[in-house]
Amino acid sequence: MPAVSNTSPISNLAIIGRLDLLKSQFPELWIPPAVATELKAHPDPVALAAIDTAIRDQWIRIAAPQYTHLHRMLLLQVHRGEAEAIALAADLKADTVIIDEQEGRELAAQAGLFVTGTLGILLRAKQTAQISAVRPEIQALRAKTRFFLSSSLEAEVLRTAAE
Repeated sequence: MPAVSNTSPISNLAIIGRLDLLKSQFPELWIPPAVATELKAHPDPVALAAIDTAIRDQWIRIAAPQYTHLHRMLLLQVHRGEAEAIALAADLKADTVIIDEQEGRELAAQAGLFVTGTLGILLRAKQTAQISAVRPEIQALRAKTRFFLSSSLEAEVLRTAAE
């Protein structure tokens, strides 16, 4: 079943060289045009190349959401990429929408969608033995991206990961 992603999870995982984790967990990943535009302007050339390859290989596919009442309401509340991602996930009846920003996560959940984010991808990767530890990945996110993580959430994630 399909999943839909916002910009930041793809961007952050590409920057730390872990886009493969997203691909293994979601072999059918969709993004809306606003997210595609943001990703195509990625400032990191290595991350951009990985993202371009994923789009060219059609692992990451682009589709526009329908301009529904939900889409219009979302545009009033969150950034265009998040609004389009949530609306597209609803249109596709996606299994998962991948968003890091709290407001977008809350709106997606209110729309009846299952939500995960970069940390959820990392936790699932550890549970399936794709990575041996979450802590180094969090450290890489902090060092290489603008990923914000409160100390309480970090403690909860590491506790869940048994680290």
